[in-house]
Amino acid sequence: MKKNISIVFMGTPEFCVPILESLIDEYNVVGVVTQPDKEIGRHHELTPSPIKECAVKNGILVIQPERIRKDYQEVLNRKPDLIVTCAYGQIIPKEILDYPKYGCINVHASLLPKYRGGAPMQRAIMNGEEKTGITIMYMDEHMDTGNIIIQREVTIAKTDNLEKVHDKLSALGRDLLMETIPLILSGKNESIPQNNDEATYAPIISHEDEKIDFNRTAKEIYDHIRALSPFPGAYAILDGKTVKIYNCYIKEEFYTEKKNGEIGRIYKDGVGVSCKDYEIVITDVKFEGKKRCLMKDYFNGNDPEKLLGKIFE
Repeated sequence: MKKNISIVFMGTPEFCVPILESLIDEYNVVGVVTQPDKEIGRHHELTPSPIKECAVKNGILVIQPERIRKDYQEVLNRKPDLIVTCAYGQIIPKEILDYPKYGCINVHASLLPKYRGGAPMQRAIMNGEEKTGITIMYMDEHMDTGNIIIQREVTIAKTDNLEKVHDKLSALGRDLLMETIPLILSGKNESIPQNNDEATYAPIISHEDEKIDFNRTAKEIYDHIRALSPFPGAYAILDGKTVKIYNCYIKEEFYTEKKNGEIGRIYKDGVGVSCKDYEIVITDVKFEGKKRCLMKDYFNGNDPEKLLGKIFE
């Protein structure tokens, strides 16, 4: 039997779907707020967010304001006892924050105050962090600055890419939230102010952020590639065309003597590219206008020797 508490959930991407599904199973979710449908792909097909699809599937009212700061009355009309947000994508106005009896709480994919902002998972991997986690916090009028209710960390394995970290944190966010809501309802939860002096930031990934700089170390490039794999994919330019790069490994036994970005060796599974110190072997790519493929499969129909001496820019 569902617990007698009314919840409005606010979120947008796939990351949030397990969280919403668990809330629907346990509580009375009276409304879901998500971003407006967006045009996706070459044909600009209007596509709902994963959270909208989940809400519609479960027969829950969906609210999609262009700007929640100006268009929030429908949220208040649902009379929520608690509002839960996760990767919604807009700053929540004070009128909403002040309404629920039990407050507004956010599920954030970092160990706050580190990595405040819209791309905490990508930035943590990109920076070579060995751990990250989930923070459940009270919301205030600023970005990810509210009091911390609870945190739990996970390890970022050296081979983890964005997809693996995403899945770990999505499941952890769901489980931790289900543990935390009963504490909030009973008044037994913590509410710990963040230390702003320790804050770091995780701005949304721009197209320029996706570009690989081969003047950096092999480890920095490796972390950059896995932080953006499989989406949106790090990229470089080869022969004037974009190449998306999804996976690589480091060859520390070869200290580079080639130009940074130069393809200097051919391996069974990829191409060796010089970096600031060592060499990375690129194994999984998407050439412009082609489908994603493993380099070893690309070699089956192309002469790999023709790549030698070419430079990624």
